[in-house]
Amino acid sequence: MKKIIFSIILIFVVLSVNAQNKQILRDDRSLEPKSSNSKFSDSTDNRSFSKSKGVKNPDAVITDYLIITSERDTTYLDTTLSIKKEYKYNYLRRDDFGLMPFANVGQTYNSLTHNFSDNNLLPKFGANAKHFNYLNAEDVNYYHVPTPLTEIYYKTAFTQGQQLDAFFTVNTSKRLNLSIAYKGMRSLGFYQNSLSSTGNLRMTASYKTKNNRYIANMHFTSQDILNEENGGITDESIEFFETGDEDFLDRGVFEVNFENAESLFLGKRFYLNHTYDIIKQNDSTQTNKLQVGHVMMLEDKIYKFEQSRSDDYFGEAFKTSNLVDRNEYERFYNQLRVDYTNGIIGNVQFNVSHNNYNYGYDKVLYLDSGTIPNRIKGDILSVGGKYKKQYKGFLLSGEAQLNVVGDYDSNFLSAKARYKLSENFDASVGINHHSVAPNFNTLLYQSDYVNYNWKNNFNNIKTQQLVFDIKSDKYVNLSLDFNTITDNVYFAKNEDGNVKPFQNNATITYLRAKLQKEIRYKNFALDNTILYQNVSDENNTLNVPQIVTRNTLYYSNHVFKKAMFLQTGIIFNYFTEYNMNGYDPLLAEFYTQNQQKLGGFPRLDFFINAKIRQTRIFLKAEHFNSAFTGYNYYSAPNQPFRDFAVRFGLVWNFFL
Repeated sequence: MKKIIFSIILIFVVLSVNAQNKQILRDDRSLEPKSSNSKFSDSTDNRSFSKSKGVKNPDAVITDYLIITSERDTTYLDTTLSIKKEYKYNYLRRDDFGLMPFANVGQTYNSLTHNFSDNNLLPKFGANAKHFNYLNAEDVNYYHVPTPLTEIYYKTAFTQGQQLDAFFTVNTSKRLNLSIAYKGMRSLGFYQNSLSSTGNLRMTASYKTKNNRYIANMHFTSQDILNEENGGITDESIEFFETGDEDFLDRGVFEVNFENAESLFLGKRFYLNHTYDIIKQNDSTQTNKLQVGHVMMLEDKIYKFEQSRSDDYFGEAFKTSNLVDRNEYERFYNQLRVDYTNGIIGNVQFNVSHNNYNYGYDKVLYLDSGTIPNRIKGDILSVGGKYKKQYKGFLLSGEAQLNVVGDYDSNFLSAKARYKLSENFDASVGINHHSVAPNFNTLLYQSDYVNYNWKNNFNNIKTQQLVFDIKSDKYVNLSLDFNTITDNVYFAKNEDGNVKPFQNNATITYLRAKLQKEIRYKNFALDNTILYQNVSDENNTLNVPQIVTRNTLYYSNHVFKKAMFLQTGIIFNYFTEYNMNGYDPLLAEFYTQNQQKLGGFPRLDFFINAKIRQTRIFLKAEHFNSAFTGYNYYSAPNQPFRDFAVRFGLVWNFFL
């Protein structure tokens, strides 16, 4: 109740503060296509800044605040309030459809669906459960703004703690932009030994010369993800959880598998992408452009699991106290490329890449069963190319790359054809082929626990994918992909109950069909997202629910003489029962299990969101049905999902 009262006070405070703030934008057009029905839009018609004294650039408009991706695709700032903003208002700050969060914020997510369209040529580090909140190089954006811009994201956490993401960017000149951002989160959680504490620091710089021939984007990130680990509640506690007995509604009374462990994931990266146009001709007669480019990336990752005393949960240990498992990964990447663009042949790119990698541990381990080395390191030289051309309404594109020197024989190939029939209908079809070695932590692992030591020589994982997409907000958004996966590597428990990596010698076929459609009537809307999945795997190593659905019924309108735009409604989430993957906190990996089916429970959220000027305010009653639809909700075996909670926060943009 205190949170609800505080959120109401917060709304009125923001309303009064913004009413006095005349340095505002007059245009809030979304990046996403909008309906012609003005009742579902919170934008206004005036497209300029207020010409008050404090505004440095009174002629700036919202479309001048540019967001530039790593591929140099450009969009602009979006300060609207829409149902898509509700879906993205979470710890990850992106739509988390297809992910099942754990009980505490900042813990991991169980994947309800899988995408096999990767194009990496090196094995990945591993510790996949720690990477949901990890920003890769392609996740970092760059900016160009006419005046300094600040964004504040805030959201409450559980029991003790908060979430905050603060961002600031400024153009010191028309050619140089700088930005800095930090997302921090700390949440104690409801279960014993489940604290989460994370931080994501991002700093970017963008520069271009006066003639725009030379362009450079660079960034630095430093990220840490700390979790106390408890292995979930004990098997004996499950019965007490599912009965809903009032004596156990305080989740802190449940006995967990252990209370003396924590995991820490660290990552730092420096990234530079710069290009120079040797030839740049673009006039009414022809287009000719010859560009050279260079990408450099230096990235370090460390994963550490610590436990004060050994526990039978993980089996026999080499020592009884102060157990520390630590592995690290260093990668130095360089790519040189040449791009040629011509109005007749299109855009052609040739590139050469070099990877230096170093993964492993500080010592060689000698066991009765054999020797476990401490390092996997080496150099990889790759060559590749890209092609893109507009031809009679079709946009044709393709990309290929393969390793020519080094220990890993990896390659990928992708091709895509896109056709835009009208402004409201876009269709595409594509094919992808990928062959790569499995993650490093499946090839080599060392631990203070006896059963978590291995050195494997697995075959490459080979995937083929056929993709078909239709994008039309007017009719339907549909995506369909058919995948075949050969020699898939996965984690599972062996006959002794120990989690280890295995390779599936059979071919898996995996079909996904995702449909999204919003139906509107006056001020009401029903937004539907439905995912159908079908897996054929004789060894049952890839388990997913057959149906995943999210349905939102909501109301939108301007209130208080259009001083505030309001959206309120109910979100229904559901996935069918299936053999849900288990979680191993020592590895920070999910493992396949076929003994326990979970799922089949509804999740209902009630939300009230409001927009006042450039501020979006969010209030949500999460999982309000938990007390009356049964205590059978889990994020993984022995890992109950969160109970009913009221949470609130805001996203606030400042324009100086």
